[in-house]
Amino acid sequence: MPEDPGLPDGWYADTPDAADEATVDRLTELLRAHERAGRGWAGAGADDVLVEISEHGVAMRENVVVRDAGDRIQAWGSVHDRAEGRMLFVHVVDRDIDERAADACSSTLFAWADAQARAVGEARGLATQQIDSGSFADDERQHRWLADAGFDRVRTWWQMSRSVEAEEAELVPDPSRWERKGVVFRRVERQGDGMPDVADLRAVHDVLEGAFTDHFNSAEETLQEFVHRLREDPGHRWDHWWLAELEDGEAAGALVGTVSESATGPDGSYVSYLGVLESARGRGVATGLLRTIIADAASRGRDRVGLEVDADSPTGADSLYRSMGWGTKYVTESWHRDVPVR
Repeated sequence: MPEDPGLPDGWYADTPDAADEATVDRLTELLRAHERAGRGWAGAGADDVLVEISEHGVAMRENVVVRDAGDRIQAWGSVHDRAEGRMLFVHVVDRDIDERAADACSSTLFAWADAQARAVGEARGLATQQIDSGSFADDERQHRWLADAGFDRVRTWWQMSRSVEAEEAELVPDPSRWERKGVVFRRVERQGDGMPDVADLRAVHDVLEGAFTDHFNSAEETLQEFVHRLREDPGHRWDHWWLAELEDGEAAGALVGTVSESATGPDGSYVSYLGVLESARGRGVATGLLRTIIADAASRGRDRVGLEVDADSPTGADSLYRSMGWGTKYVTESWHRDVPVR
């Protein structure tokens, strides 16, 4: 952090305490206001904050907050060492403070993120470390700050949703295991203690690594990094992981789903990852996996299934999603900056 980051008199940077209920509540409030301003509604909760700042979460993350002279948190930054060469950056500033104070908070968060990028890149032995930050497509304040800090808008993402009807529980014979045209769709097997079979976890990881090799900003993750990150998601459930296998038993596709909890109505399901190996494309693997999670959601009494798709996907995945009933709910963007480590 610079000696004088340009904050108003009495304002200072601090490390948030996950054990402090008031801190968690305030960060949740900031995050929800950020969502409402960017897309019109809020969905984040305390669990989403704890993913970033809890003792478990900080195994791969660092956090900073900016407090005013009255010790009230007015800005929050979080970085996540996602994979080699890729560091995610969350940047949230209070919507009610005056423009000058907000700009100072933003500059402080970006200066801190640059320092974190150099530290992460040095630890991984890199010459350059990428910072990957996001924005809602309609958040002009965030766009201005990102551009002023040297970030480039590099990608657009459609956040899609599909309603689910109760009768769609019959869409497949059994979400736990079914077969179509020589392809077996099944849940990841679990052992007596409820933990998943290690071979199945490795198969899911290998399929997704192989399926996304040629996709935008793909960064290789170890199995340990992959599993640790996905287990942090508040909606994580082992019984929402599926594999698709061909006649020889080789895994050709995988889907990792999560629960989208709602405080005001039915929960939903979310497709965190869907990947099919190039050698198996054209055999209905992706369609079968999507039908599986839809049927599973319906059988659990859920009313929707969400997912994210690259607006410039080389596979044209959005055409499949639209043909199966998905529509765009809102749009987000990726902004990147490469930081020299030395």
